[in-house]
Amino acid sequence: MSKRLSRSIQLFFLMTFAFFLVTACYSNAPINTGSPKAQLAASECRVIQHKLGKICVPLNPQRIIVTDETTLEAVVELGLKPLAVPKPNILGSKVSLFGEKFEGITYIGTESQLNIEKIVQLHPDLILGLVGANLSHYKLLSHIAPTVILNFTNTTWKDTFLQIGEILGKTEKAKEVLAQYHQRVEKLRKVLGQKLSKTEVSVSRFYMGRQATQFRTINSFPVSVLQEVGFSIPVVQRQLTVGKQTYVHLNLERLDLLDADVLFVVINPGAEEIFEKYQKSPVWQLLNVVKNKRVYTVDSSYWIFGNIWSANAILNDLFKYLVGAEVHGD
Repeated sequence: MSKRLSRSIQLFFLMTFAFFLVTACYSNAPINTGSPKAQLAASECRVIQHKLGKICVPLNPQRIIVTDETTLEAVVELGLKPLAVPKPNILGSKVSLFGEKFEGITYIGTESQLNIEKIVQLHPDLILGLVGANLSHYKLLSHIAPTVILNFTNTTWKDTFLQIGEILGKTEKAKEVLAQYHQRVEKLRKVLGQKLSKTEVSVSRFYMGRQATQFRTINSFPVSVLQEVGFSIPVVQRQLTVGKQTYVHLNLERLDLLDADVLFVVINPGAEEIFEKYQKSPVWQLLNVVKNKRVYTVDSSYWIFGNIWSANAILNDLFKYLVGAEVHGD
């Protein structure tokens, strides 16, 4: 028996077991106002078109579970507090940065390995997430509650935010939040003035256990925010970007490709030693951005992937490091 066939059989039995687990937990759950409703009356829900078809979601969902932190921040910015969220696979978590309003949230495994049993026990009335690892969980989750899986790209995060607003019955609120974000972008553009056209910005990321760094391309989330403000990345980075790549890996010998007027360094949890190794490299020391002391380390929880909250957090860093004053969105 081939290894591929063996893995397929193992996956089949695992999914079958999970399905029966969901069914058993669902059938034994006490019936109350918080019980999951996979099927709702037409008068109690609105039909939403999503990645996997159409589904009727509650008009006013009260027990929302999100399956990733990018969706989490969008829901929070719309004034709602989900019941639960998984922890990120490798990035820093945003939850601790949300402050007191997020005390008591339940963790449901990791983004790639959701704890299905715990989700069942929470009796959600809506499960919301993005295409990715969550796609493989869809059939299981849809037996627990109405489940919406959305398309997402790093450069179209605003479209996703508006779609989440529509799903939650918060369309006007979503437009208002985006308008406030655009006002902050314009404020930063005016403060920086002519400096924008003369400033190239690089974004680099360091991983735990990987002896290479990377630069984020024009297809990435952080660079989409930088470009909206008016910054550009170095021409050589654009030339090395193929198709829809969001990053390009670099070894120690090609650190020159990171050189720019400003460099933001994103360090994943546990990658501090790797970054220190790069800092000691002669090539690193020769970078003009290092000589000019324009290298800034930033939080991986919102600089790599995100939505409206992360975009505002990046703006905060731009105000802080490039203007000298931290300006919040409120």
